[in-house]
Amino acid sequence: MKRYLEIGKIVNTHGLHGAVKVVPWCDDPEFLCEMETLYLGEKHLPVTITDARTQKGNVVLQLKGTDTVEVAESLRGQILYLDREDVELADGVYFIQDLIGLRVLDADTAACYGTLSDVLQTGANDVYEVTDEAGKTVLIPAIPDVVQETDLENGTMTIHPLEGLFDAN
Repeated sequence: MKRYLEIGKIVNTHGLHGAVKVVPWCDDPEFLCEMETLYLGEKHLPVTITDARTQKGNVVLQLKGTDTVEVAESLRGQILYLDREDVELADGVYFIQDLIGLRVLDADTAACYGTLSDVLQTGANDVYEVTDEAGKTVLIPAIPDVVQETDLENGTMTIHPLEGLFDAN
């Protein structure tokens, strides 16, 4: 598993004191506001957050040492990462990047339906896109009635598919 996970992108400056506007790549922008340290760019340079707030679905961050518009402007386009060791997720909550690539197995027969290829965030519940070897995709709801077990260590997700979901057309 990757240690550093993409959490958002700096898209603009904000104000006159070097704050940056970030488009968050997480379920809830507030999650990004809870971070004390993020990591900048592919070299994962640590940056300390001295202030954070949400604004219209984005996040405004004040980073230690970034106190002018010119310095903030130099960060535009940079990707921010989090260190997974800085975050403790609740049971049953996963980083999307950890789910992509899991083999999706039938809970009763152990048949493999394919690989989890995408996670769609619909609001009510996530929807998992499963792609089989032929490239056909099927969408399954990420609800407890369907998803029985997620085993990141073994790279599998075990499901009870809804009736007719994987039946041949």
